[in-house]
Amino acid sequence: MRRLHIDIETYSSEDLSKCGVYRYSASEDFAIILIAYAIDEGPTRIIETGSGEARPAWFDEALEDPNVIKMAHNAHFERVCLGSVLGRTLDPRQWECSMVQAARCGLPLSLAQVGAALGLERQKMTEGVNLIRLFCTPQDSPLFKMHRVLPSEAPDKWRIFCDYCIRDVDVEREIVKATEWLKVSSFERELYALDQEINDRGVLVDLDFVEKASAIDATYKAHLNIEAIRLTGMDNPNSVTQLKGWLSSRGVDVDSLDRKMLADLRSGTEGPVRRMLEIRSEMGKTSCKKYDTIKDTVSADGRVRGLTQFHAARTGRWAGRLVQMQNLPQNHIEDLDFARGCVYDMDVDTLALGYGNVPDVLSQLIRTAFVASHGKTFAVCDFSAIEARVIAWLAGEDWVLDVFRSGRDIYCETAAMMFKVPVEKHGANANLRQKGKIAVLALGYGGGVKALEAMGGARMGLSADEMKEIVDKWRAANPAIVSLWSDLETAAYESFSTRGAVEARHLTFAMCLNGAMTVTLPSGRMIVYPDIALTTNRFGRKSLKFKGVGQKTKQWGWIETYGGKLTENVVQAIARDCLAEVITKTEHAGFPIVFHVHDEIICEVDRDADLQSIQAIFAEPVRWAPGLPLKGAGYTTKYYKKD
Repeated sequence: MRRLHIDIETYSSEDLSKCGVYRYSASEDFAIILIAYAIDEGPTRIIETGSGEARPAWFDEALEDPNVIKMAHNAHFERVCLGSVLGRTLDPRQWECSMVQAARCGLPLSLAQVGAALGLERQKMTEGVNLIRLFCTPQDSPLFKMHRVLPSEAPDKWRIFCDYCIRDVDVEREIVKATEWLKVSSFERELYALDQEINDRGVLVDLDFVEKASAIDATYKAHLNIEAIRLTGMDNPNSVTQLKGWLSSRGVDVDSLDRKMLADLRSGTEGPVRRMLEIRSEMGKTSCKKYDTIKDTVSADGRVRGLTQFHAARTGRWAGRLVQMQNLPQNHIEDLDFARGCVYDMDVDTLALGYGNVPDVLSQLIRTAFVASHGKTFAVCDFSAIEARVIAWLAGEDWVLDVFRSGRDIYCETAAMMFKVPVEKHGANANLRQKGKIAVLALGYGGGVKALEAMGGARMGLSADEMKEIVDKWRAANPAIVSLWSDLETAAYESFSTRGAVEARHLTFAMCLNGAMTVTLPSGRMIVYPDIALTTNRFGRKSLKFKGVGQKTKQWGWIETYGGKLTENVVQAIARDCLAEVITKTEHAGFPIVFHVHDEIICEVDRDADLQSIQAIFAEPVRWAPGLPLKGAGYTTKYYKKD
């Protein structure tokens, strides 16, 4: 089978970073202005479509030839854009993505960062940023506004731009060679294609609702701004510096104005100060900007596409893109239909009277902007306590598995094991259930009091001593899980020191010739830790480190790991593989997924009864995880919400 490596450069007056590739490639002035390509090991060539050169017929034919594998870095972009100019959707099963393959190998996502991390002889050209701004986006000129710069207007820079496009193909080919040691299963290839189809399908939005919610938010915040100016005399009430100064002049000195601090300050103030803090809290509700994002990204048919990024994390999990469905605010208000009706009627007074904080209500209603098509309904289903199930299965914590298999409440049963008394959700010792819940959610990966604090222990009213007691009692009740942390750390050290394969708890640790450590999961997929090495941690103990992109710095560098973190990685990776099984089975069963969030899928189905079939898919045994008890819980709805 032949390989066609491709990189394209495009022009549009739309802002790709704001609108996403689907709307971008559908704009009236969209054009592909350069196509660099290489066939197998042949030389890289350029088609200067921006200079009037036509695409060869063979190239268009190859784009739809199943015997030709099309390859690109972030192939999603090339596939959608090329499909747009051809007027049809190109089959993702014929495409492979070097960005996804790099991610599978634990490398960064961007072409430049991957090339640097691999130390390739040829790197992405740094001139590209300015050239893309010049040729790919509208420019202002003395005679024209929003003018497209043609190659004839800057011929020398155009030649460099051609070289830049060619270099991208050359770098992409080197990445393919450097990462082909990691073999990809047919299941993962199919999963990538399904991911692309789900992104192509998209989800319908209620644009009328979105526009009215956005207008209410803008109008309401403008009124708040006017009130704040009258109340304080500040020029800009949104200025943190000005607000801190105003508060200080009234005897309230603060270091931060984050959400938690604002809540604490409001409870201890009154009069104009309290009102100004309330205004600040309402004006700071940035999540309502998602309404504007929806408007920016929606396609002509009313659907938003491209909401997920395949294999965005080391564990293989997806990430949200554009609207960022992974961090939508939850909805806790009662009677969503009534609140949505107020938005349709632009009835701000009723929203304010009924709910108080209008921006907060609008924030909670963002989910409901995503709606099922006419005659359809959403079937929303997710795994119940998936990480708690997986870690118990991996560790062999039998009593936890028995709780899940019998359908009992894991939080009650955990509290009962911890405190040695019966715990019922609405009965005996019900007050202990919350302690069991926070323990299950926070302590599975080796964390202690700080993990409970991060999960909201202090906000629950727990003292430091109470949190220490919870940690000790949870660990005593879950000895197999505690042993799992050290078992995985020991296996990693042994594999590193012997350079051999070490099996531990359904997993296999192994060293590669390129210096990476792999952990083979029960599914057969691997987690990769590049350039694994031995180091000394901040406590003076030996530790393992590897190369990766730091969560805070977003830069390629050293990252330490340990038993608890290895446990977190493999548990989340196994949970991801369980979701992958469900996605594949659900699509094959004829229930189209419009998007998915964390461990939840949202299908557009014909009838409410289809939910039962989908829940049954969630509960099906996984072939590579015998004995893992899984369960899906769901509901049907005309608009998306948190049930």
